[in-house]
Amino acid sequence: MVRQHVNPLSRFFQLPRPLPPPEELFAQPQRPIHLDIGCARGRFLLAMAQLEADRNYLGVEIRRPLVTAAEADRQALELTNLHYLFCNANVSLENWLLALPAGRLERVSIQFPDPWFKAKHHKRRVLQPELLRALAAALAPGRELFIQSDVLAVIEPMQALIETSGQFSAQTPSNPPANGERWYGANPLPLPTERETLVLRQGLPVYRLLYRRNALATTASGRSAEAGRPEATDNPATAAAPAPASAQTRAMAR
Repeated sequence: MVRQHVNPLSRFFQLPRPLPPPEELFAQPQRPIHLDIGCARGRFLLAMAQLEADRNYLGVEIRRPLVTAAEADRQALELTNLHYLFCNANVSLENWLLALPAGRLERVSIQFPDPWFKAKHHKRRVLQPELLRALAAALAPGRELFIQSDVLAVIEPMQALIETSGQFSAQTPSNPPANGERWYGANPLPLPTERETLVLRQGLPVYRLLYRRNALATTASGRSAEAGRPEATDNPATAAAPAPASAQTRAMAR
Protein backbone atom coordinates (compact mmCIF):
# COMPACT_ATOMS: atom_id res chain seq x y z
CA MET A 1 0.00 0.00 0.00
CA VAL A 2 1.33 3.44 -0.94
CA ARG A 3 1.73 5.90 1.92
CA GLN A 4 -0.62 8.85 1.60
CA HIS A 5 2.07 11.31 2.73
CA VAL A 6 5.84 11.47 2.67
CA ASN A 7 7.89 14.15 4.39
CA PRO A 8 9.43 16.26 1.58
CA LEU A 9 11.91 17.76 4.08
CA SER A 10 13.47 14.42 5.01
CA ARG A 11 17.08 13.89 3.93
CA PHE A 12 16.19 11.42 1.18
CA PHE A 13 13.73 13.77 -0.53
CA GLN A 14 16.13 16.72 -0.23
CA LEU A 15 18.64 15.05 -2.55
CA PRO A 16 18.57 16.76 -5.97
CA ARG A 17 17.64 14.52 -8.89
CA PRO A 18 18.70 15.51 -12.42
CA LEU A 19 15.61 15.46 -14.64
CA PRO A 20 15.81 14.55 -18.34
CA PRO A 21 15.29 17.36 -20.87
CA PRO A 22 12.22 17.34 -23.13
CA GLU A 23 14.27 15.77 -25.93
CA GLU A 24 14.61 12.62 -23.81
CA LEU A 25 10.99 12.59 -22.65
CA PHE A 26 8.85 13.26 -25.72
CA ALA A 27 8.79 12.13 -29.34
CA GLN A 28 8.13 15.73 -30.44
CA PRO A 29 9.84 17.86 -27.77
CA GLN A 30 9.11 21.16 -29.55
CA ARG A 31 5.44 20.95 -28.59
CA PRO A 32 4.15 23.09 -25.69
CA ILE A 33 4.30 21.46 -22.27
CA HIS A 34 1.67 21.15 -19.56
CA LEU A 35 3.43 20.49 -16.22
CA ASP A 36 1.32 18.91 -13.47
CA ILE A 37 3.01 19.16 -10.05
CA GLY A 38 1.95 16.41 -7.66
CA CYS A 39 0.34 14.23 -10.32
CA ALA A 40 -0.20 11.27 -7.94
CA ARG A 41 -1.32 8.16 -9.87
CA GLY A 42 -1.33 10.18 -13.08
CA ARG A 43 -4.73 9.24 -14.49
CA PHE A 44 -5.67 12.87 -15.17
CA LEU A 45 -2.63 13.35 -17.39
CA LEU A 46 -3.15 9.96 -19.00
CA ALA A 47 -6.56 11.12 -20.22
CA MET A 48 -5.38 14.62 -21.14
CA ALA A 49 -2.51 13.31 -23.25
CA GLN A 50 -4.98 11.33 -25.34
CA LEU A 51 -7.52 14.14 -25.56
CA GLU A 52 -5.01 16.85 -26.52
CA ALA A 53 -2.39 14.98 -28.50
CA ASP A 54 -0.83 18.21 -29.81
CA ARG A 55 0.66 18.98 -26.37
CA ASN A 56 3.29 17.28 -24.25
CA TYR A 57 2.41 16.42 -20.65
CA LEU A 58 4.79 15.98 -17.73
CA GLY A 59 3.70 14.83 -14.29
CA VAL A 60 6.05 15.04 -11.31
CA GLU A 61 5.31 13.22 -8.07
CA ILE A 62 7.20 12.66 -4.83
CA ARG A 63 5.88 9.12 -4.20
CA ARG A 64 7.94 6.78 -6.36
CA PRO A 65 5.48 3.82 -6.43
CA LEU A 66 2.81 6.07 -7.95
CA VAL A 67 5.23 7.22 -10.65
CA THR A 68 6.15 3.61 -11.43
CA ALA A 69 2.49 2.65 -11.80
CA ALA A 70 1.69 5.72 -13.89
CA GLU A 71 4.63 5.08 -16.23
CA ALA A 72 3.44 1.49 -16.72
CA ASP A 73 0.04 2.81 -17.84
CA ARG A 74 1.67 5.28 -20.21
CA GLN A 75 3.88 2.63 -21.78
CA ALA A 76 0.96 0.25 -22.19
CA LEU A 77 -0.83 2.91 -24.26
CA GLU A 78 2.40 3.83 -26.10
CA LEU A 79 1.87 7.53 -25.44
CA THR A 80 4.87 9.54 -26.60
CA ASN A 81 3.54 12.95 -25.52
CA LEU A 82 3.40 12.04 -21.83
CA HIS A 83 5.94 11.25 -19.14
CA TYR A 84 6.04 10.92 -15.36
CA LEU A 85 9.05 11.69 -13.17
CA PHE A 86 9.82 10.96 -9.53
CA CYS A 87 11.20 13.97 -7.70
CA ASN A 88 10.66 16.58 -5.01
CA ALA A 89 9.46 19.55 -7.05
CA ASN A 90 10.95 22.04 -4.61
CA VAL A 91 14.41 20.47 -4.92
CA SER A 92 14.78 19.18 -8.47
CA LEU A 93 12.42 21.13 -10.70
CA GLU A 94 14.09 24.56 -10.76
CA ASN A 95 17.11 23.53 -12.84
CA TRP A 96 14.87 21.67 -15.30
CA LEU A 97 12.73 24.78 -15.71
CA LEU A 98 15.78 26.99 -16.20
CA ALA A 99 16.98 24.77 -19.05
CA LEU A 100 13.68 24.86 -20.95
CA PRO A 101 13.64 26.78 -24.24
CA ALA A 102 11.82 30.10 -23.93
CA GLY A 103 8.08 29.77 -24.38
CA ARG A 104 8.06 25.95 -24.20
CA LEU A 105 6.13 25.76 -20.90
CA GLU A 106 2.49 26.48 -21.67
CA ARG A 107 0.59 25.58 -18.51
CA VAL A 108 1.29 24.53 -14.92
CA SER A 109 -1.30 22.88 -12.69
CA ILE A 110 -1.22 22.10 -8.97
CA GLN A 111 -4.35 20.14 -8.08
CA PHE A 112 -5.46 18.95 -4.65
CA PRO A 113 -2.01 19.09 -3.03
CA ASP A 114 -1.38 17.42 0.32
CA PRO A 115 -2.88 19.77 2.93
CA TRP A 116 -0.41 19.40 5.84
CA PHE A 117 -2.93 20.93 8.24
CA LYS A 118 -0.68 21.47 11.28
CA ALA A 119 0.96 24.90 11.32
CA LYS A 120 4.39 23.38 11.98
CA HIS A 121 4.01 21.31 8.80
CA HIS A 122 3.06 24.18 6.49
CA LYS A 123 6.65 24.36 5.26
CA ARG A 124 6.06 20.92 3.72
CA ARG A 125 3.38 22.22 1.37
CA VAL A 126 4.27 22.05 -2.28
CA LEU A 127 4.01 25.68 -3.40
CA GLN A 128 6.97 27.47 -1.84
CA PRO A 129 8.36 30.89 -2.90
CA GLU A 130 11.42 29.48 -4.67
CA LEU A 131 9.31 27.10 -6.76
CA LEU A 132 6.87 29.88 -7.65
CA ARG A 133 9.74 32.11 -8.80
CA ALA A 134 11.08 29.30 -10.98
CA LEU A 135 7.65 28.78 -12.53
CA ALA A 136 7.27 32.51 -13.16
CA ALA A 137 10.66 32.62 -14.87
CA ALA A 138 9.78 29.67 -17.13
CA LEU A 139 6.28 30.83 -18.07
CA ALA A 140 6.09 33.40 -20.86
CA PRO A 141 3.52 36.23 -20.55
CA GLY A 142 0.03 34.89 -21.13
CA ARG A 143 0.87 31.33 -20.08
CA GLU A 144 -1.26 29.71 -17.38
CA LEU A 145 -0.98 28.62 -13.76
CA PHE A 146 -4.01 26.69 -12.48
CA ILE A 147 -4.59 25.64 -8.87
CA GLN A 148 -7.47 23.86 -7.18
CA SER A 149 -8.24 22.19 -3.85
CA ASP A 150 -11.19 21.08 -1.77
CA VAL A 151 -9.57 22.62 1.33
CA LEU A 152 -9.99 26.37 1.70
CA ALA A 153 -7.17 26.57 4.27
CA VAL A 154 -4.81 25.16 1.63
CA ILE A 155 -5.72 27.20 -1.43
CA GLU A 156 -5.94 30.58 0.30
CA PRO A 157 -2.22 30.63 1.24
CA MET A 158 -1.42 29.53 -2.32
CA GLN A 159 -3.51 32.41 -3.62
CA ALA A 160 -1.76 34.88 -1.30
CA LEU A 161 1.69 33.66 -2.34
CA ILE A 162 0.90 33.86 -6.07
CA GLU A 163 -0.73 37.26 -5.94
CA THR A 164 1.90 38.78 -3.66
CA SER A 165 4.60 37.76 -6.14
CA GLY A 166 3.22 40.33 -8.58
CA GLN A 167 3.98 38.08 -11.55
CA PHE A 168 0.55 36.55 -12.15
CA SER A 169 -2.82 38.05 -12.98
CA ALA A 170 -5.97 36.31 -11.77
CA GLN A 171 -8.40 35.47 -14.54
CA THR A 172 -12.11 36.15 -14.30
CA PRO A 173 -14.10 33.00 -15.08
CA SER A 174 -16.40 33.11 -18.07
CA ASN A 175 -19.06 31.55 -15.84
CA PRO A 176 -18.51 33.30 -12.48
CA PRO A 177 -20.34 31.89 -9.47
CA ALA A 178 -23.71 33.51 -8.86
CA ASN A 179 -22.72 34.43 -5.29
CA GLY A 180 -19.88 36.64 -6.54
CA GLU A 181 -17.07 34.57 -5.03
CA ARG A 182 -13.65 34.69 -6.69
CA TRP A 183 -13.44 30.94 -7.31
CA TYR A 184 -14.07 29.37 -10.69
CA GLY A 185 -17.47 27.72 -10.70
CA ALA A 186 -16.33 25.11 -13.21
CA ASN A 187 -12.98 23.63 -14.12
CA PRO A 188 -11.43 25.57 -17.04
CA LEU A 189 -9.55 22.42 -18.08
CA PRO A 190 -11.38 19.93 -20.31
CA LEU A 191 -11.17 17.03 -17.83
CA PRO A 192 -11.47 16.70 -14.03
CA THR A 193 -9.11 14.79 -11.79
CA GLU A 194 -10.31 11.72 -9.93
CA ARG A 195 -10.19 13.61 -6.65
CA GLU A 196 -12.28 16.40 -8.13
CA THR A 197 -14.92 13.98 -9.35
CA LEU A 198 -15.08 12.29 -5.94
CA VAL A 199 -15.44 15.58 -4.07
CA LEU A 200 -18.17 16.87 -6.36
CA ARG A 201 -20.11 13.61 -6.09
CA GLN A 202 -20.18 14.16 -2.34
CA GLY A 203 -21.68 17.61 -2.87
CA LEU A 204 -18.60 19.35 -1.45
CA PRO A 205 -17.03 22.53 -2.86
CA VAL A 206 -13.91 22.72 -5.00
CA TYR A 207 -11.95 25.99 -4.95
CA ARG A 208 -10.25 26.87 -8.24
CA LEU A 209 -8.16 29.77 -9.51
CA LEU A 210 -6.64 30.42 -12.92
CA TYR A 211 -3.74 32.84 -13.41
CA ARG A 212 -1.84 34.09 -16.42
CA ARG A 213 1.78 35.14 -16.31
CA ASN A 214 1.93 38.90 -16.69
CA ALA A 215 4.65 40.97 -18.35
CA LEU A 216 6.50 42.08 -15.21
CA ALA A 217 10.23 41.57 -15.61
CA THR A 218 12.17 39.37 -13.21
CA THR A 219 15.57 39.86 -11.65
CA ALA A 220 18.39 37.37 -12.05
CA SER A 221 17.02 35.46 -9.07
CA GLY A 222 13.67 35.10 -10.82
CA ARG A 223 11.91 37.60 -8.56
CA SER A 224 9.82 40.47 -9.88
CA ALA A 225 11.50 43.77 -9.11
CA GLU A 226 8.07 45.34 -8.58
CA ALA A 227 6.72 42.63 -6.30
CA GLY A 228 6.65 42.51 -2.53
CA ARG A 229 8.21 39.76 -0.48
CA PRO A 230 6.32 36.53 -1.19
CA GLU A 231 8.11 34.81 1.68
CA ALA A 232 5.85 36.75 4.02
CA THR A 233 2.86 34.84 2.71
CA ASP A 234 4.52 31.43 2.49
CA ASN A 235 1.96 29.15 4.09
CA PRO A 236 1.26 31.52 7.00
CA ALA A 237 1.06 29.77 10.33
CA THR A 238 -2.51 30.70 11.10
CA ALA A 239 -4.63 28.58 13.40
CA ALA A 240 -5.28 25.34 11.55
CA ALA A 241 -8.93 24.66 10.83
CA PRO A 242 -10.29 21.19 11.54
CA ALA A 243 -9.73 18.85 8.63
CA PRO A 244 -12.92 18.34 6.61
CA ALA A 245 -14.26 14.85 6.23
CA SER A 246 -13.15 14.78 2.60
CA ALA A 247 -9.54 15.17 3.69
CA GLN A 248 -9.35 12.58 6.45
CA THR A 249 -7.57 10.20 4.11
CA ARG A 250 -6.30 11.69 0.85
CA ALA A 251 -6.90 9.52 -2.18
CA MET A 252 -3.86 8.43 -4.16
CA ALA A 253 -5.38 10.10 -7.20
CA ARG A 254 -5.54 13.87 -7.30
